[in-house]
Parts: sequence; structure tokens; C-alpha cells
Amino acid sequence: MERKEVSRREFLGAAAGGASLAALGGGAAKLQAQSANDTVVLGMIGVGGMGTGRLREFLKMPDVRIGAICDVDRNHLDRALAIVEKEKGYKPQAFGDFRRVLDMKEVDAVAVVTPDHWHAIPTVNAFEAGKDVFVEKPLSYSVAEGRAMADASLYYKRVSQMGNHIHNDYSNYRRVVEIVKSGRLGKITRVHAWKTSPTQNIKSRNPEKLPEGCDYDFWLGPAPKRPYDALRFHGSFRHFWDYSGGTFIDFWCHITDVAFWAMGFEAPKTISAVGGRFFQTDHTETADTMEAILEFPQTLYIYSFRPTPLPGFEHMGGIGCLFEGTEASLVTNYETHEIWANGKKVPDFPRPDPFIPDSPGHLREFVDAIKSRNLETTCNVRYGHRLTKFGLLANISYRTGSRLVWDDEREVVVGNKDANRYLRRQFRKPWNLKVQPRPKGNIASA
Repeated sequence: MERKEVSRREFLGAAAGGASLAALGGGAAKLQAQSANDTVVLGMIGVGGMGTGRLREFLKMPDVRIGAICDVDRNHLDRALAIVEKEKGYKPQAFGDFRRVLDMKEVDAVAVVTPDHWHAIPTVNAFEAGKDVFVEKPLSYSVAEGRAMADASLYYKRVSQMGNHIHNDYSNYRRVVEIVKSGRLGKITRVHAWKTSPTQNIKSRNPEKLPEGCDYDFWLGPAPKRPYDALRFHGSFRHFWDYSGGTFIDFWCHITDVAFWAMGFEAPKTISAVGGRFFQTDHTETADTMEAILEFPQTLYIYSFRPTPLPGFEHMGGIGCLFEGTEASLVTNYETHEIWANGKKVPDFPRPDPFIPDSPGHLREFVDAIKSRNLETTCNVRYGHRLTKFGLLANISYRTGSRLVWDDEREVVVGNKDANRYLRRQFRKPWNLKVQPRPKGNIASA
């Protein structure tokens, strides 16, 4: 594939036209049947640290070709192009504006690996342009953006996968879900997850002045206009409310996934969270310590963002989940799990026969689904929205200092205007988000 050269003016001036995204894409492209031997042409949108990692994973697949790479930082873009050329011997087209990728008819799908505040717009517009989408976790910056992504995936009938790779890249969660669902632990009255939190000030590797070849205004996108700040940029952006919800929300989906999967959680009646900045004194904003409680019928889900692992389970590491049953308890991290009863670990605890099929891999499942047109991937954006929104709501509870009573059918907080204003935000012009009609039935589980 011949590479189209990108001038500096074109690269840095991509957003100047101020075109509404709602007008772009030209409608969903017609679905075309694909055979198992077809090559999937992929566009990468965002190739920072995580994006480069995902790029390397896709490059390992013989049936994937990288058709285009987009990044607002020319340094990231050049690095990614060099990786593809070295590994595959060709150069993808290069852009500083993701809309140029969506205009490419030969691109079948895109991977959106951007800061959280840039997940929704490229994803929804990719669906509209007839592209399938892999998008990183957490799914969205806000509840309203996640709902728009979920609805658009159904409206345009597009394949999607959220980057919750633990779900499929290890078999451990499947075995945990089977044990919990078997009932052998007894009644589960509490599920307690944890993630260790930072106790040191956040440090940035970014230069004090904006790097050459960076379109910072485009990087800000729909977020409020701010002067360049090294801490607000690559690597540490998520510790500011303008762009994300801290390490708390960054890891929320990874471990909440096994709890929701095993327990069949749909929506809690209330969400409460308390915490603060007990360790950090830098000018970042998000909490470094937080305790979130989701009240489900007859079960509590607690997510502890704390400086140390859950006491007694330090050996499980910095992230884990404990299912507290009346007969026994199960504790798990990403790769392994243990069962405890009467204060002792029980290695020979009776386990059910496996009934959840293993996965070919998280990205492999996505690529296979593009070919088969399977919209029900295991971590599609509808499931991603169901996971992500409650972490977002926990942050809202923390920020407003209120216990939230949640109406999941309408996706609003009952009787709390202060909390509801955090469910969506006004995008900075010229950016906007096209919203499609909600599917019929229970929108929350769609």
C-alpha cells in the first residue's frame, strides 16, 4: 500500500475547519460478506504507549493489515510507522486527524486507543462510517457517552470489543465464574474487590514545553481549553477530571468484570463512595484513596482503592476480588484463584466441570467477529457500558459527597441535580457527538 505523505500544515491544522462530526461519515457503509480468508484492514487511532502495544499485538495476526495510523503527536506517529515497516515491510497511511482514517473505504475496522475523553467521538463516528471498533477501557468518559456508543453499535450493526483483555486472554476468570455460579461457595453476600492506589506524587516524563510536532488543541478535543501542562499530557492525563477519573476508573473494568460476570449483576439500587487525597500533594485532581459500595439486592459489591492489598490477601498482589460465601470464600487476581474455608486454604475444594469455553484471545475474538459478523463479542461496547458506568457513578458520588439512588432504565440519578450534571458534559466546539435512537426494551441491558 502506498503511503500518502502528510504535510506539517495538514497534520497540525486538521481540526481548523470546525466541521461537525455528525455530518461526517456519509452514513453506515453497506455490510459486505467476508470469507474466513479475507484480510482485515485496520486503522489505528492513537499510538501512545498502550496504542503501540495494541499495534504490536495486531501485527502478529497474519490476517490483519494496518491500513492507516493516526496520532496528534508526530513523534508517536513516526514511531508506529517505523514499527510496521520493520515488521511487515510496508508503510500505512499516516494522519493527524482520525476523520481521515474513517474516510478510507478500504479500512474495515479501527482501534481507538486514546485518552478516555477521546473514546466516544471516534467510536460513534466509526460506527456511522461502517467500521467495526476496538476501543480501550474504561469505555467512556461519561455515562451519556457510553450510552451513545452502545446505542450506535446496535443502530449501525457494527462489531465492537472493549479492551478488557483479562476477560479472554486468561482462562482464570472463566473457572472463577463457574465455581461461583455452581453455588458451592454458598450464598454470596458480599463481593470485595481492590486495587492498590498511588502513595507518591505523580511524575511526568513529558517536557515542560509542548513537544515539536504535537497538536495539543486537537489532543484536548472536546475537553475544556487549557494551557499545555506536562502532567495533563501523555501518561498522566487520567489524574485530571477533564480527561478521566484516575487510576480508580482505569482499573475498574479489569476486576469489576469478574464480579459482574460471576454474579450476573445488572444495576445496583444505590452507589456510594468516600475517599480523598490522603497521600498526593501534586496538582493532579483525582482521589488517591476511595471506597465505593454498590448495593445490589441481597449483595454488596465493594471496590477499595487503597494503598495496600486487602489485609490477609497481600500475596494476591495489587488487584483482586474476594467472593464471600456462607460455605467458603474465593479470592482471585488476574491469573490465579484460591478457595478458603474456616480460615484455611482448601486446594482440593470440589469444582464443577468447566462449562465456559475458552477464548481464542481478546483481539483474536474481535478479528474473527469482524469476519463472521458476530455482534455479540464477549466484551462488546454494550457490556463495556454496563461495567464502566458504575465506576463513573462512584466517582460522581465521591465528587458530590452524596449517596446516589440510580434509575437504570432511564440512566439518571433520582432527585439529585448536582449528580446528574456529571452524567454528560458540554463538548468544546466544534466537537459534538451524534446520538442515535435508543433500542426498544430495557436500554440499560442493550
